Amino acid sequence: MEKTASGVVLCEDGLARPAWAATDPLLREYYDTEWGMPVRGEQGVYERITLEGFQAGLSWATILRKRPAFRNAFHDFQVDTVAAFTEDDVERLMQDAGIVRNRAKIRAAITNANATIELRAEGGLSDFVWSFQPDSTPSPNHAGEVPTTSPESVALSKALRKRGFAFVGPTTMFALMEAIGLIDTHLVDSHRRGSSGVWN
Repeated sequence: MEKTASGVVLCEDGLARPAWAATDPLLREYYDTEWGMPVRGEQGVYERITLEGFQAGLSWATILRKRPAFRNAFHDFQVDTVAAFTEDDVERLMQDAGIVRNRAKIRAAITNANATIELRAEGGLSDFVWSFQPDSTPSPNHAGEVPTTSPESVALSKALRKRGFAFVGPTTMFALMEAIGLIDTHLVDSHRRGSSGVWN
């Protein structure tokens, strides 16, 4: 593997990836097939918001490795099911070594499921989040140019908090926007740049 001046890594398969996705096979697969691809629909967006919230203060690799256990523990992130979780469910999840056992984040997932149900009256979570898509997307030439927040992520964070969501800070929401295709922060030299179909 060879790191270029822009910060992307030329991998042995001849494809250019950012350093975070260059070596770990799980992260590479995620980068090549999922990250930045459009995610729409209530359940899919709710899952990503939940996982991004759990990721706060941790590495994404940790969350990705635990994602199957998260999906099992949260019933595939079915919103109505999670919204009905009780304190007994919180205690059950606090005993589940397969997930991140953080009481505040577990409670936030339940809170956010209920807030998601409330948002159905406004057209639903997916359309709400996607309404914050900016007019343009960053075009980072090297890793140092990739932002961590944007005016839109700040606005989305405020709007979700106003509707009762938790663990949806501006940096977390920027990561969500990257992950689900609202913006394209793939480095210009990356083989994935423009692959979402959302941005040319």
